Amino acid sequence: MNDERPAIGFVGLGHMGGNMAKRLLDAGYTVSGSARTRDNASDLIEAGLQWRDTPREVAETADVVFTSLPDDDALQEVATGLLDGLAEGKTWVDVSTVSPDVSRELADRTRERGARLLDAPVSGSVPQVQSGTLTIMVGGDEQAYGQVEPVLRELGTPTYVGGNGQGLALKLAINISLGVQMLAFAEGLLLAERSGVDRQRALDVMESSPIGSPMLKARASIILDPPEDAWFDLAFMHKDIELALAAAQRLGLPLPTAERADEVLEVAEALGYEHRDLAALFQALEQIAGRSDGGASA
Repeated sequence: MNDERPAIGFVGLGHMGGNMAKRLLDAGYTVSGSARTRDNASDLIEAGLQWRDTPREVAETADVVFTSLPDDDALQEVATGLLDGLAEGKTWVDVSTVSPDVSRELADRTRERGARLLDAPVSGSVPQVQSGTLTIMVGGDEQAYGQVEPVLRELGTPTYVGGNGQGLALKLAINISLGVQMLAFAEGLLLAERSGVDRQRALDVMESSPIGSPMLKARASIILDPPEDAWFDLAFMHKDIELALAAAQRLGLPLPTAERADEVLEVAEALGYEHRDLAALFQALEQIAGRSDGGASA
């Protein structure tokens, strides 16, 4: 990269990637991108995003390429084409939450091309993207991190964690707490309501109490009526918890609360909540508690 602002590319323009691209456009960066369908990017194209048909074309025309994809399979699907267009000296910043092992394998392939891959998962949802307040954990080459840090600071607060895969390890550690917190909050709210406390009053008091973490405060307004357009799909949280459990198994570590959250999230998905926001755990628990058929419970 030269001393001028780098050209940015995005592969994956969903809720998170699309809002990141929009924020960088608003900050004056040249941004290109691709997604599964062009129609989904129409608002971004109107805002100045330069459409590319393939991940390879994104990589060929950008200095820094971001990927924001839902899982290991999606990331590996775009990797070959992206790497074919990734010239020596370029940097690939993956903000997806995926397996650290998969990320390290892709980092090795990227180095073979003379480029660098940084795993840079983020903590936060759509509101934090839009306000530029994401927490960003970065693993990989420290010199590459130094070059892209100004770009990352447009999105939030980045921290260099260590080698490839370590940013992802820390993100999974954080998401254990997010999933368990949301489940515990939903359990407490349901207990208070079933004990006769007005649900809104209980929610207000719980939010303002010492348990009101930033994540819970951010979701307090949607817990009783989660939006159809999820900030963070419950299924994504389930995926992250399972990634954490897999990493812990390799390390021989017990994660008892994560295991319980995994069980409840699996039931919630089976009940049809997979594409609702994580806050919908409260509705899922209500449904589980209201079962009268004696079936499996959480």
